[in-house]
Amino acid sequence: MEQTFSPRIYVETTLAIIKPDAFQKAEEIEDIILKSGFIIPQKRILQLSPEQCSDFYADHYGKVFFTSLTDFMSSGPIVAMTLARDNAIDHWKSIIGPVNSTKARESHPECLRAKYGTSHLKNAVHGSETFYAAVKEIKFMFPDSVIEPFPSREANEDYLRRHVNPVLLHGLTELCKNKPLDPCIWFADWLLKNDPSEPQIGDPITVEEE
Repeated sequence: MEQTFSPRIYVETTLAIIKPDAFQKAEEIEDIILKSGFIIPQKRILQLSPEQCSDFYADHYGKVFFTSLTDFMSSGPIVAMTLARDNAIDHWKSIIGPVNSTKARESHPECLRAKYGTSHLKNAVHGSETFYAAVKEIKFMFPDSVIEPFPSREANEDYLRRHVNPVLLHGLTELCKNKPLDPCIWFADWLLKNDPSEPQIGDPITVEEE
């Protein structure tokens, strides 16, 4: 019989920004965020200086729209948030839609940029492109944040292979040998008694005096 396993769900965080052009709709946008399965662990309202915007968008330095972008992003208050849920980065990107709001209204009329944005520049919201971009951007907006590294699938499989599977295999083998009436309680008790991270205490050694 083929055995199926449910996929493991990881909780990611991403950065979301409600830009100056959509600031008046912030409450409405936050409601959509929460209804989409996100939680908002961190949130702040601030107004960036042109210099801070230049630092945040440093990857775009030298592009023709760079000055317009920094001028726009420093023109009024913004709402910066960290969003958390499984697959947060891709899910948030799918909700906000294409960068150009005009084109978004044609291809993704239900996305946030289609609803609240007006152009390629004034497109209402920002979302991190990748996990590494999210780490950098969250640190920029929330300097005291502690972001746990997101483990790769290979790292998880290696950890299970080295530290978990051998113990489980040993315990399940003993379970099959003993065939207890309540296998769950027996196995839980076995794991407590055979925890490899705990020191093994043997019987006391008696030393006879000559």
